[in-house]
Amino acid sequence: MATSQAAPVDPHSMQDVAPTLAENGTPQPEGEEVLSETLYIQNLNEKVKIDVLKASLKGLFKSYGEVLDVVAHSNLRMRGQAFVSFASPEIAQKAMKEVRGFPLYSKPMQITFARTRSDAVVKRLDANNLEQHTAKRAEHKRRTRYSNPLKQKFKAKRMAAEIDGAAAAPAARRPNVQMPDEYLPPNKILFLQNLPESVTKDQLMALFSQYPNLHEVRLIPTKKDIAFVEYMDEGSAGVAKDALHNYKLDGENKIKITFARK
Repeated sequence: MATSQAAPVDPHSMQDVAPTLAENGTPQPEGEEVLSETLYIQNLNEKVKIDVLKASLKGLFKSYGEVLDVVAHSNLRMRGQAFVSFASPEIAQKAMKEVRGFPLYSKPMQITFARTRSDAVVKRLDANNLEQHTAKRAEHKRRTRYSNPLKQKFKAKRMAAEIDGAAAAPAARRPNVQMPDEYLPPNKILFLQNLPESVTKDQLMALFSQYPNLHEVRLIPTKKDIAFVEYMDEGSAGVAKDALHNYKLDGENKIKITFARK
């Protein structure tokens, strides 16, 4: 569908406004793009929990400037989408140029400018008009409540199912998705992967004892390519992790080091 890549009206009205329609309900013309402080991101991994996704987006974009807000929802219509707001459109433009297509959680991000300012942007740059901004959004939400094409589509499907005598099946419970290893919080135990199967405990002790406060190295007899390395405190573990991640222990294969799951 030609309008599938257009940005929504407003990040805070994303639950009730079709993401491909302009504020007057008409599709945005192809190729039309206006600078904005807020980026609209699509094709995000729907299996990642919302709080983890928001933290990851903030961590990814904060190197370009202050991130004022990250908005994402888990409801059916808005899964895989998010809004990231900056203090200026120039910062947003630079971030979009450099991050567009980045494979966050193995899916390349599709990024465009949002159509209007987010509440966070208005609060920071035009606080005197915040009340008027939120009132306008609320009015638009009210006007489109029953004309939203996506809502009409879902309603039509539901009515068709009722006519056919088929009760709508309850939504399947989504499985809990574990946070990827790379984003686990720091702790004093490191998890090593992709080790050479010939590695010995003495080799790992020699390697990791270069960094202070090493406590223990534990190999797994039934799985020789992984191990655990424990330090006396989180700080020491973090130093070793940063220094030795991707180190070629056998001169060929890079070892992967993350914090262990608690």
